[in-house]
Amino acid sequence: MKKVLSGIQPSGKLTLGNYIGAMKNFVKLQNDYACNFMVVDLHAITVPQEPAALREQSEAVAALFIAAGIDPDKANVYMQSHVPPHAELGWILTTLTSMGELERMTQFKDKAAGKDSVGAGLFVYPSLMAADILVYNADLVPVGEDQKQHLELTRDLAGRFNHRFGEYFTIPEPYIPEVGARIMSLDDASKKMSKSNPNPGSYIALLDTPDEIRKKISRATTDSGREVRFDPAEKPEISNLMSIYAECSGMSIAEIQNKYEGQMYGGFKKDLAEAVVSVIEPLQKRYYEIRESGELHDILQRGAEKATETASRTLSDVKERMGFLLPKK
Repeated sequence: MKKVLSGIQPSGKLTLGNYIGAMKNFVKLQNDYACNFMVVDLHAITVPQEPAALREQSEAVAALFIAAGIDPDKANVYMQSHVPPHAELGWILTTLTSMGELERMTQFKDKAAGKDSVGAGLFVYPSLMAADILVYNADLVPVGEDQKQHLELTRDLAGRFNHRFGEYFTIPEPYIPEVGARIMSLDDASKKMSKSNPNPGSYIALLDTPDEIRKKISRATTDSGREVRFDPAEKPEISNLMSIYAECSGMSIAEIQNKYEGQMYGGFKKDLAEAVVSVIEPLQKRYYEIRESGELHDILQRGAEKATETASRTLSDVKERMGFLLPKK
């Protein structure tokens, strides 16, 4: 089976955008690929984190993975920091990465903009992300637009290592799902729905109550005019809401457009809110069951043990090829 690697940072509340754009695809992938899905806590600390919040969010993200339908008997679910080869290979790959490559990363430029001081971890973390992928010799990596540049660096580093030390790393390919909307912010459809947005009204968190979801959708920005029509160029706000509706209801965009032909936004928004609630309520029920049962830590331990077995072999092979003196087994 081809290998898949992906992860989500525990640096805020997971949103409906995370669910539709990533987690729904994780659930599909686990049936056809050997999957590793991790909570990337080492990436989260590239910016300051409150310890108690980091601990809680790490558990929450892992539990939401399972609640969304990831089966720990089919896919490894674990904390990045529980698999030490990630960090060690990250350092090794940092030594193969040039300053120029890291300086060109647009995500670093965006996050560093306007700040007097920026941590070195934020600068070098693309090398750690490359290690996350290469430590399993992953074939496919689900990536959004904001991560494509990092995957290109990963491919370059794999090729560079292979050229210097002999063919070893698989050159990973991006996994782009055939269908699936890119979910944008509720207050500005030109920006991706993000858990890091300071305005909580801009996103639907997966643990928002039904009433909070209804309120946020009722206040979501709409375009001028009253027509429920899918036209991302002319009507980006309503088109974004229609995409959310389609993902949560199973209806096509054309079916939604026909259903609300000649109607105004009010009824559409009410029905949209109920479609979202119908998806999130059962997910939340499973989430709270997992948290209360205490099974999460056993799941994470099993996932980390399996992942470490593969990652340790890769790290040992890499060090041997580079000339490290390896300890006796």
